Amino acid sequence: MNRKEYIDPNELLKPDNMIRLYTSGAFPMADAETGNINWYLPEIRTIIPLDNFNIPRSTKKAIEEKKFEIKFDTDFEAVLAGCADRESTWISEELKAAYRRLKKRGYIHTVEAWKDGRLVGGLYGVTFRGAFFGESMFSKVSQASKAALAALLKHLYEKDFVLLDVQYMTEHLKMFGAIEISFEEYTKLLQKAYTKACEF
Repeated sequence: MNRKEYIDPNELLKPDNMIRLYTSGAFPMADAETGNINWYLPEIRTIIPLDNFNIPRSTKKAIEEKKFEIKFDTDFEAVLAGCADRESTWISEELKAAYRRLKKRGYIHTVEAWKDGRLVGGLYGVTFRGAFFGESMFSKVSQASKAALAALLKHLYEKDFVLLDVQYMTEHLKMFGAIEISFEEYTKLLQKAYTKACEF
């Protein structure tokens, strides 16, 4: 008897399975209305080259004026809440729980912009060896998320990471030198990234 194979969506959110999917180039998003979680594997990929990125002039100025204190991995819950705090979000409660499990395994990292003791912007992503898969960012004040992204780019470059995957092109990311590449090129970068034993 032939039966259609059924894959329990909850199984795909277990840490080992999530990392397996991420490292093959896939990423999850929940439908804002139904909450159903789908995994996406676009043929055109958007990355910011770590050997050829750009910091926008206004962001450079904010950094030079020390408008923000940049921290790493100090308040994941607040960053996650900030990223999900919008009218329509793909970060469902199920995905939040899944990211918390990845965080416990050491696969999730945050870059945070603080001002006057308050978290005003930041981002988080999934890491595996020499790859950083950017997931989401938020900003409560002007330039905060851009300052966090600038810090991430510098940090990944210094730590010898190979790949910063930012999923989809936006005007915001284009200012930082984001480019679109084919899945074939992307796969080659993934393979190179996995030869590196980078630590965030």
